[in-house]
Amino acid sequence: MVFLFAGIFIILIIQRLGELQLAKKNERWMKARGAKEVGQDHYKYIVWLHISFLLAVGIETILRGFSLSMIWMVMLGIFVLAQILRIWTIRSLGRFWNTKIIVLPEANVVQKGPYRFMKHPNYVIVALEIMSLPLIFSSYITAAVFTLLNALLLLKVRIPIEEKALKDVTDYQVIFSNVKGD
Repeated sequence: MVFLFAGIFIILIIQRLGELQLAKKNERWMKARGAKEVGQDHYKYIVWLHISFLLAVGIETILRGFSLSMIWMVMLGIFVLAQILRIWTIRSLGRFWNTKIIVLPEANVVQKGPYRFMKHPNYVIVALEIMSLPLIFSSYITAAVFTLLNALLLLKVRIPIEEKALKDVTDYQVIFSNVKGD
């Protein structure tokens, strides 16, 4: 169990560091074309949430003795599916993908990949990760607390700011007027 946990955790850390590099590269590309960043005030809370989540998963998993939950295989399947969907989402957005809210005025919003079906697939993916990763290793407290914190931060802060920014400077309102769900 220790090796499974360590393997998943190491892969996740490497993945996140790579995503941060990609986000920085995309940010430079977009800003060079006149893009603007919005919602900077809440970004530190997003970062805090993700770092704290990883620490909490690690601590609770260690304290529980690296025990697998009864539904660990289902949760591992959900976690792996979330990683596949994450790659699909990042590839679909291309240079527009970022961890920050950066909008390019007059740009057309992406309508391919998972964006054909929903407005915010990346946030659904993050929610799946935050729920499934700790539940692989019986870290029930981490799963409950961070699922709630993530939902509050996304639904009350991040998504409203992002949607307003997109509506203000892109064709977002027209494209997603008939799409339900987030």
